[in-house]
Amino acid sequence: MSEVVILTEAAALQIKDMMKEHDETDAMLRVAVKGGGCSGLSYGMGFEHELQDGDTTTEQHGIKLVVAKNDAAILNGTKIDYKQSMMGGGFTIDNPNAIASCGCGSSFVTATNKGTPENC
Repeated sequence: MSEVVILTEAAALQIKDMMKEHDETDAMLRVAVKGGGCSGLSYGMGFEHELQDGDTTTEQHGIKLVVAKNDAAILNGTKIDYKQSMMGGGFTIDNPNAIASCGCGSSFVTATNKGTPENC
């Protein structure tokens, strides 16, 4: 079975640095979908210490990833990378299930889930 979320090595290194900086080295990384944003759905990432019923877990590049059961279909095949440029760095999310997204790239919709768009 393929991973629900694919984490690149560059993203994992950045997450490890953030975990050290915030004293969260024993935490898992939860990747989630929530309603909102310009298009209707938006991504969320945060440190987690407890699993919920139905969570999917995996480990990639030394990072334990957690995805809620309800978010797995929306995130299936999503790739999280970290890009560094002259203007700074940031995470990029490439979701093959997104059929439309806003200009900032952090809000999206899928064919089966329109979410709850907000005025931007």
